[in-house]
Amino acid sequence: MKIIDLGDLDLRGKRVLIREDLNVPVEDGRVTSEARILAALPTIKYVLEAGAHLMVMSHLGRPKEGISIARQPEASMRPVVDCVARLLGKKIRLVDDYLSGVDFADEDFIMFENVRVNDGEKANDERLAKQLASLCDIFVMDAFGTAHRAQATTEGVARFAKVACAGPLLMAELKALELALARPAKPIVAIVGGSKVSSKLDVLVNLADKVDHLVVGGGIANTFLAATGVDVGQSLYEPDLVDTARQLMQRVSVPVPTDVVTAKAFDQPETAVLKPVDEIEPDDMVLDVGPVTSGEISKIVAGAKTIIWNGPMGVFEQQAFAAGTKNLTEAIANNEGFSIAGGGDTLAAIEKYQASEKISYISTGGGAFLEFVEGKTLPAVAVLAERASE
Repeated sequence: MKIIDLGDLDLRGKRVLIREDLNVPVEDGRVTSEARILAALPTIKYVLEAGAHLMVMSHLGRPKEGISIARQPEASMRPVVDCVARLLGKKIRLVDDYLSGVDFADEDFIMFENVRVNDGEKANDERLAKQLASLCDIFVMDAFGTAHRAQATTEGVARFAKVACAGPLLMAELKALELALARPAKPIVAIVGGSKVSSKLDVLVNLADKVDHLVVGGGIANTFLAATGVDVGQSLYEPDLVDTARQLMQRVSVPVPTDVVTAKAFDQPETAVLKPVDEIEPDDMVLDVGPVTSGEISKIVAGAKTIIWNGPMGVFEQQAFAAGTKNLTEAIANNEGFSIAGGGDTLAAIEKYQASEKISYISTGGGAFLEFVEGKTLPAVAVLAERASE
Protein backbone atom coordinates (compact mmCIF):
# COMPACT_ATOMS: atom_id res chain seq x y z
CA MET A 1 0.00 0.00 0.00
CA LYS A 2 1.52 3.29 -1.11
CA ILE A 3 0.93 6.26 1.20
CA ILE A 4 2.54 9.69 1.11
CA ASP A 5 4.95 9.99 4.03
CA LEU A 6 5.16 13.27 5.92
CA GLY A 7 8.95 12.92 5.89
CA ASP A 8 9.01 13.24 2.10
CA LEU A 9 7.29 16.66 2.01
CA ASP A 10 8.64 20.20 2.15
CA LEU A 11 6.81 21.82 5.08
CA ARG A 12 8.52 25.20 5.33
CA GLY A 13 5.96 27.99 5.41
CA LYS A 14 3.07 25.54 4.87
CA ARG A 15 -0.08 25.38 6.98
CA VAL A 16 -0.04 21.86 8.38
CA LEU A 17 -3.02 20.28 10.15
CA ILE A 18 -2.34 17.11 12.13
CA ARG A 19 -4.97 14.72 13.44
CA GLU A 20 -3.53 13.14 16.58
CA ASP A 21 -5.07 10.80 19.13
CA LEU A 22 -4.71 12.81 22.35
CA ASN A 23 -7.69 11.15 24.01
CA VAL A 24 -6.07 10.76 27.41
CA PRO A 25 -7.55 10.26 30.88
CA VAL A 26 -8.19 13.50 32.75
CA GLU A 27 -9.03 13.89 36.44
CA ASP A 28 -9.61 17.20 38.22
CA GLY A 29 -8.34 19.07 35.17
CA ARG A 30 -5.06 17.16 34.95
CA VAL A 31 -3.86 14.49 32.52
CA THR A 32 -3.26 11.28 34.47
CA SER A 33 -1.57 9.25 31.73
CA GLU A 34 0.72 10.91 29.18
CA ALA A 35 1.33 7.80 27.04
CA ARG A 36 -0.61 8.93 23.96
CA ILE A 37 0.72 12.47 24.23
CA LEU A 38 4.31 11.25 24.42
CA ALA A 39 3.71 9.08 21.36
CA ALA A 40 2.50 12.11 19.37
CA LEU A 41 5.25 14.54 20.39
CA PRO A 42 7.87 13.43 17.80
CA THR A 43 5.48 14.28 14.97
CA ILE A 44 4.69 17.68 16.46
CA LYS A 45 8.38 18.43 17.00
CA TYR A 46 9.25 17.38 13.45
CA VAL A 47 6.67 19.69 11.88
CA LEU A 48 7.71 22.64 14.05
CA GLU A 49 11.39 22.15 13.28
CA ALA A 50 10.56 21.95 9.57
CA GLY A 51 9.26 25.54 9.72
CA ALA A 52 5.56 24.90 9.23
CA HIS A 53 2.57 26.76 10.65
CA LEU A 54 1.16 23.99 12.81
CA MET A 55 -2.42 23.18 13.83
CA VAL A 56 -3.21 20.07 15.89
CA MET A 57 -6.63 18.52 16.43
CA SER A 58 -7.93 15.62 18.49
CA HIS A 59 -10.98 14.41 20.36
CA LEU A 60 -11.18 13.93 24.12
CA GLY A 61 -13.73 11.68 25.78
CA ARG A 62 -17.28 11.46 24.50
CA PRO A 63 -18.80 14.94 24.46
CA LYS A 64 -22.22 15.64 23.02
CA GLU A 65 -22.06 16.63 19.37
CA GLY A 66 -23.44 20.04 18.47
CA ILE A 67 -23.10 21.45 21.99
CA SER A 68 -20.42 24.05 22.63
CA ILE A 69 -17.45 23.50 24.91
CA ALA A 70 -18.74 26.37 27.05
CA ARG A 71 -21.74 24.19 27.92
CA GLN A 72 -19.67 21.05 28.52
CA PRO A 73 -16.33 22.37 29.84
CA GLU A 74 -15.32 18.92 31.09
CA ALA A 75 -14.70 18.04 27.42
CA SER A 76 -12.22 20.87 26.86
CA MET A 77 -8.76 20.15 25.49
CA ARG A 78 -7.29 22.64 28.00
CA PRO A 79 -5.68 19.95 30.24
CA VAL A 80 -4.10 18.38 27.14
CA VAL A 81 -2.80 21.76 25.93
CA ASP A 82 -1.29 22.44 29.35
CA CYS A 83 0.38 19.01 29.39
CA VAL A 84 1.80 19.32 25.85
CA ALA A 85 3.02 22.86 26.54
CA ARG A 86 4.85 21.66 29.66
CA LEU A 87 6.45 18.67 27.92
CA LEU A 88 7.56 20.68 24.89
CA GLY A 89 8.27 24.00 26.53
CA LYS A 90 6.16 25.67 23.84
CA LYS A 91 3.43 28.30 23.76
CA ILE A 92 0.20 26.77 22.47
CA ARG A 93 -3.00 28.66 21.71
CA LEU A 94 -6.24 26.74 22.20
CA VAL A 95 -8.77 27.78 19.55
CA ASP A 96 -12.49 27.12 19.83
CA ASP A 97 -13.89 28.84 16.73
CA TYR A 98 -11.58 27.50 14.04
CA LEU A 99 -13.87 26.28 11.25
CA SER A 100 -14.21 29.73 9.70
CA GLY A 101 -10.44 30.18 9.54
CA VAL A 102 -7.36 30.45 11.74
CA ASP A 103 -4.89 33.33 12.03
CA PHE A 104 -1.44 32.67 13.46
CA ALA A 105 0.02 35.04 16.06
CA ASP A 106 2.97 34.73 18.43
CA GLU A 107 2.22 31.18 19.62
CA ASP A 108 4.44 28.24 18.66
CA PHE A 109 1.41 26.36 17.37
CA ILE A 110 -2.36 26.07 17.64
CA MET A 111 -4.50 23.29 19.06
CA PHE A 112 -8.18 23.05 18.21
CA GLU A 113 -10.84 22.45 20.81
CA ASN A 114 -12.40 18.99 21.02
CA VAL A 115 -13.37 18.02 17.48
CA ARG A 116 -16.12 15.69 18.67
CA VAL A 117 -18.38 18.66 19.46
CA ASN A 118 -18.61 19.61 15.79
CA ASP A 119 -21.90 18.83 14.07
CA GLY A 120 -21.28 16.10 11.52
CA GLU A 121 -17.99 14.78 12.92
CA LYS A 122 -19.13 11.21 13.53
CA ALA A 123 -21.26 11.14 10.37
CA ASN A 124 -18.24 12.26 8.30
CA ASP A 125 -20.20 15.24 7.02
CA GLU A 126 -18.78 16.46 3.71
CA ARG A 127 -19.32 20.13 4.49
CA LEU A 128 -17.42 19.83 7.77
CA ALA A 129 -14.64 17.84 6.11
CA LYS A 130 -14.23 20.52 3.42
CA GLN A 131 -14.11 23.26 6.08
CA LEU A 132 -11.28 21.44 7.83
CA ALA A 133 -9.44 20.79 4.57
CA SER A 134 -9.60 24.48 3.63
CA LEU A 135 -7.60 25.37 6.75
CA CYS A 136 -4.41 23.70 5.59
CA ASP A 137 -1.96 23.09 2.77
CA ILE A 138 -1.10 19.64 4.13
CA PHE A 139 -3.22 17.30 6.23
CA VAL A 140 -1.36 14.73 8.33
CA MET A 141 -3.20 11.68 9.64
CA ASP A 142 -1.18 10.49 12.61
CA ALA A 143 -3.93 9.10 14.87
CA PHE A 144 -3.83 5.34 14.41
CA GLY A 145 -6.22 4.93 17.33
CA THR A 146 -8.99 6.58 15.29
CA ALA A 147 -8.04 5.23 11.85
CA HIS A 148 -10.84 2.66 11.96
CA ARG A 149 -13.44 5.43 12.11
CA ALA A 150 -14.62 7.20 8.95
CA GLN A 151 -15.17 10.62 10.48
CA ALA A 152 -14.70 14.17 9.28
CA THR A 153 -11.36 14.66 11.06
CA THR A 154 -9.96 11.26 10.07
CA GLU A 155 -11.25 10.26 6.63
CA GLY A 156 -13.25 13.20 5.30
CA VAL A 157 -10.59 15.89 5.63
CA ALA A 158 -8.03 13.60 3.97
CA ARG A 159 -10.32 13.28 0.98
CA PHE A 160 -10.51 17.04 0.37
CA ALA A 161 -7.16 18.41 1.59
CA LYS A 162 -4.69 19.65 -1.04
CA VAL A 163 -2.18 17.06 0.20
CA ALA A 164 -2.97 14.19 2.58
CA CYS A 165 -0.21 12.14 4.14
CA ALA A 166 0.62 9.84 7.06
CA GLY A 167 2.61 10.99 10.06
CA PRO A 168 5.47 8.96 11.56
CA LEU A 169 3.35 7.49 14.35
CA LEU A 170 0.78 6.13 11.90
CA MET A 171 3.51 4.85 9.57
CA ALA A 172 5.25 3.10 12.47
CA GLU A 173 1.98 1.42 13.50
CA LEU A 174 1.32 0.15 9.98
CA LYS A 175 4.87 -1.13 9.54
CA ALA A 176 4.79 -2.94 12.89
CA LEU A 177 1.44 -4.57 12.12
CA GLU A 178 2.61 -5.59 8.66
CA LEU A 179 5.70 -7.16 10.21
CA ALA A 180 3.54 -9.10 12.66
CA LEU A 181 0.78 -10.13 10.25
CA ALA A 182 1.99 -9.96 6.65
CA ARG A 183 5.64 -10.93 7.01
CA PRO A 184 5.96 -12.68 10.38
CA ALA A 185 8.80 -14.88 11.51
CA LYS A 186 7.56 -18.25 12.73
CA PRO A 187 6.48 -19.70 15.10
CA ILE A 188 3.74 -17.13 15.68
CA VAL A 189 1.84 -16.88 18.97
CA ALA A 190 -1.23 -14.71 19.42
CA ILE A 191 -2.62 -13.94 22.86
CA VAL A 192 -6.24 -12.79 22.93
CA GLY A 193 -7.84 -12.03 26.28
CA GLY A 194 -11.03 -10.31 27.27
CA SER A 195 -14.48 -10.91 28.60
CA LYS A 196 -16.31 -12.19 25.53
CA VAL A 197 -15.56 -14.36 22.51
CA SER A 198 -18.25 -12.45 20.61
CA SER A 199 -16.38 -9.14 20.94
CA LYS A 200 -13.23 -10.65 19.44
CA LEU A 201 -14.65 -13.44 17.30
CA ASP A 202 -13.40 -11.92 14.02
CA VAL A 203 -9.92 -11.57 15.53
CA LEU A 204 -9.88 -15.19 16.66
CA VAL A 205 -11.16 -16.49 13.31
CA ASN A 206 -8.67 -14.41 11.29
CA LEU A 207 -5.73 -15.43 13.48
CA ALA A 208 -6.60 -19.13 13.56
CA ASP A 209 -5.18 -19.70 10.07
CA LYS A 210 -2.13 -17.50 10.60
CA VAL A 211 -0.65 -18.45 13.97
CA ASP A 212 0.89 -21.59 15.44
CA HIS A 213 -0.63 -21.09 18.89
CA LEU A 214 -3.69 -19.08 19.92
CA VAL A 215 -3.55 -18.36 23.65
CA VAL A 216 -6.83 -17.19 25.18
CA GLY A 217 -7.48 -15.49 28.51
CA GLY A 218 -10.25 -14.06 30.67
CA GLY A 219 -13.86 -14.85 29.86
CA ILE A 220 -12.76 -15.95 26.39
CA ALA A 221 -10.70 -18.75 27.98
CA ASN A 222 -13.75 -19.81 30.00
CA THR A 223 -15.74 -20.32 26.80
CA PHE A 224 -12.97 -22.49 25.36
CA LEU A 225 -12.75 -24.35 28.66
CA ALA A 226 -16.48 -25.05 28.49
CA ALA A 227 -15.94 -26.32 24.95
CA THR A 228 -13.77 -29.12 26.39
CA GLY A 229 -16.63 -30.23 28.62
CA VAL A 230 -15.54 -28.49 31.84
CA ASP A 231 -18.30 -26.98 34.03
CA VAL A 232 -17.12 -23.39 34.60
CA GLY A 233 -19.69 -22.67 37.33
CA GLN A 234 -20.73 -19.02 37.55
CA SER A 235 -17.82 -17.87 35.41
CA LEU A 236 -18.32 -15.36 32.62
CA TYR A 237 -18.59 -17.33 29.38
CA GLU A 238 -20.78 -17.55 26.26
CA PRO A 239 -22.63 -20.85 25.90
CA ASP A 240 -23.85 -19.88 22.42
CA LEU A 241 -20.25 -19.79 21.20
CA VAL A 242 -19.03 -23.04 22.71
CA ASP A 243 -19.39 -24.80 19.33
CA THR A 244 -17.48 -21.98 17.65
CA ALA A 245 -14.69 -22.34 20.20
CA ARG A 246 -14.61 -26.09 19.58
CA GLN A 247 -14.29 -25.52 15.82
CA LEU A 248 -11.44 -23.06 16.33
CA MET A 249 -9.61 -25.60 18.50
CA GLN A 250 -9.72 -28.01 15.55
CA ARG A 251 -7.97 -25.42 13.34
CA VAL A 252 -5.22 -24.15 15.66
CA SER A 253 -3.46 -25.05 18.89
CA VAL A 254 -5.39 -23.44 21.78
CA PRO A 255 -3.89 -24.24 25.19
CA VAL A 256 -6.86 -24.30 27.58
CA PRO A 257 -6.33 -23.92 31.34
CA THR A 258 -5.71 -27.00 33.48
CA ASP A 259 -5.66 -25.07 36.76
CA VAL A 260 -7.37 -21.81 37.68
CA VAL A 261 -7.88 -19.29 40.44
CA THR A 262 -11.52 -19.02 41.45
CA ALA A 263 -13.53 -16.84 43.81
CA LYS A 264 -17.17 -16.47 44.72
CA ALA A 265 -17.36 -12.95 43.25
CA PHE A 266 -15.18 -10.30 41.58
CA ASP A 267 -15.23 -8.19 44.73
CA GLN A 268 -14.39 -11.07 47.08
CA PRO A 269 -10.65 -11.69 46.54
CA GLU A 270 -10.47 -13.14 50.05
CA THR A 271 -12.34 -16.19 48.69
CA ALA A 272 -9.67 -16.84 46.02
CA VAL A 273 -8.71 -20.52 45.72
CA LEU A 274 -6.29 -22.28 43.35
CA LYS A 275 -7.70 -25.52 41.99
CA PRO A 276 -7.63 -27.88 39.01
CA VAL A 277 -10.35 -27.22 36.46
CA ASP A 278 -12.21 -30.43 37.30
CA GLU A 279 -12.79 -29.12 40.83
CA ILE A 280 -14.57 -25.89 39.84
CA GLU A 281 -17.68 -25.63 42.01
CA PRO A 282 -21.14 -24.53 40.79
CA ASP A 283 -20.86 -21.16 42.55
CA ASP A 284 -17.24 -20.50 41.51
CA MET A 285 -16.06 -17.76 39.15
CA VAL A 286 -12.82 -18.39 37.24
CA LEU A 287 -10.85 -15.13 37.47
CA ASP A 288 -7.30 -16.15 36.52
CA VAL A 289 -5.22 -19.03 35.24
CA GLY A 290 -3.20 -21.11 37.70
CA PRO A 291 0.60 -21.54 37.85
CA VAL A 292 0.68 -24.79 35.84
CA THR A 293 -1.28 -23.22 32.99
CA SER A 294 0.76 -20.05 33.29
CA GLY A 295 3.97 -22.07 33.03
CA GLU A 296 2.77 -23.82 29.87
CA ILE A 297 1.83 -20.49 28.30
CA SER A 298 5.24 -19.06 29.19
CA LYS A 299 6.93 -22.01 27.44
CA ILE A 300 4.87 -21.41 24.29
CA VAL A 301 5.71 -17.68 24.37
CA ALA A 302 9.42 -18.43 24.92
CA GLY A 303 9.53 -20.41 21.68
CA ALA A 304 7.83 -17.75 19.56
CA LYS A 305 9.53 -15.58 16.93
CA THR A 306 6.47 -13.34 16.53
CA ILE A 307 3.99 -12.42 19.29
CA ILE A 308 0.68 -10.57 18.87
CA TRP A 309 -0.88 -9.61 22.20
CA ASN A 310 -4.30 -8.17 23.01
CA GLY A 311 -5.87 -8.76 26.41
CA PRO A 312 -5.01 -10.06 29.90
CA MET A 313 -5.23 -13.55 31.37
CA GLY A 314 -7.46 -12.58 34.27
CA VAL A 315 -8.73 -9.78 36.49
CA PHE A 316 -5.20 -8.46 36.99
CA GLU A 317 -6.40 -5.23 38.59
CA GLN A 318 -6.80 -7.27 41.80
CA GLN A 319 -3.69 -8.85 43.25
CA ALA A 320 -5.42 -12.17 43.96
CA PHE A 321 -6.08 -12.63 40.23
CA ALA A 322 -2.99 -10.95 38.74
CA ALA A 323 -0.37 -13.71 38.58
CA GLY A 324 -1.40 -15.06 35.16
CA THR A 325 -1.17 -11.66 33.47
CA LYS A 326 2.05 -10.79 35.33
CA ASN A 327 3.72 -14.03 34.24
CA LEU A 328 2.53 -13.56 30.65
CA THR A 329 3.87 -9.99 30.55
CA GLU A 330 7.25 -11.14 31.85
CA ALA A 331 7.39 -14.02 29.35
CA ILE A 332 6.71 -11.68 26.43
CA ALA A 333 9.23 -9.15 27.76
CA ASN A 334 11.90 -11.85 27.95
CA ASN A 335 11.25 -13.10 24.42
CA GLU A 336 13.89 -12.03 21.92
CA GLY A 337 11.59 -12.17 18.89
CA PHE A 338 9.23 -9.48 17.61
CA SER A 339 6.30 -8.59 19.87
CA ILE A 340 3.45 -6.18 19.25
CA ALA A 341 0.83 -5.32 21.86
CA GLY A 342 -2.35 -3.25 21.70
CA GLY A 343 -5.53 -2.49 23.60
CA GLY A 344 -6.26 -0.56 26.78
CA ASP A 345 -6.07 -3.45 29.25
CA THR A 346 -2.90 -4.73 27.59
CA LEU A 347 -1.19 -1.36 27.85
CA ALA A 348 -2.29 -1.10 31.48
CA ALA A 349 -0.65 -4.47 32.21
CA ILE A 350 2.54 -3.45 30.40
CA GLU A 351 2.67 -0.26 32.46
CA LYS A 352 1.85 -2.04 35.73
CA TYR A 353 4.62 -4.59 35.27
CA GLN A 354 7.08 -2.08 33.80
CA ALA A 355 7.63 -3.98 30.57
CA SER A 356 7.32 -1.18 28.01
CA GLU A 357 11.03 -1.12 27.24
CA LYS A 358 11.01 -4.82 26.36
CA ILE A 359 7.98 -4.99 24.04
CA SER A 360 9.06 -4.48 20.41
CA TYR A 361 6.10 -2.29 19.52
CA ILE A 362 3.24 -0.96 21.64
CA SER A 363 0.27 0.14 19.56
CA THR A 364 -1.55 3.31 20.58
CA GLY A 365 -4.78 1.99 19.07
CA GLY A 366 -7.41 -0.20 20.68
CA GLY A 367 -10.26 -0.64 18.22
CA ALA A 368 -8.02 0.13 15.23
CA PHE A 369 -5.48 -2.47 16.38
CA LEU A 370 -8.21 -5.11 16.64
CA GLU A 371 -9.78 -4.25 13.28
CA PHE A 372 -6.42 -4.43 11.55
CA VAL A 373 -5.79 -7.83 13.14
CA GLU A 374 -9.27 -8.88 12.00
CA GLY A 375 -8.16 -8.13 8.45
CA LYS A 376 -10.47 -5.15 7.99
CA THR A 377 -9.62 -2.05 5.97
CA LEU A 378 -9.12 1.07 8.07
CA PRO A 379 -11.01 3.93 6.37
CA ALA A 380 -8.52 6.65 7.32
CA VAL A 381 -5.67 4.57 5.92
CA ALA A 382 -7.54 3.58 2.76
CA VAL A 383 -8.23 7.21 1.85
CA LEU A 384 -4.52 8.05 2.22
CA ALA A 385 -3.74 5.30 -0.26
CA GLU A 386 -6.36 6.64 -2.66
CA ARG A 387 -4.91 10.14 -2.45
CA ALA A 388 -1.38 8.85 -3.01
CA SER A 389 -2.48 7.16 -6.24
CA GLU A 390 -3.99 10.33 -7.76
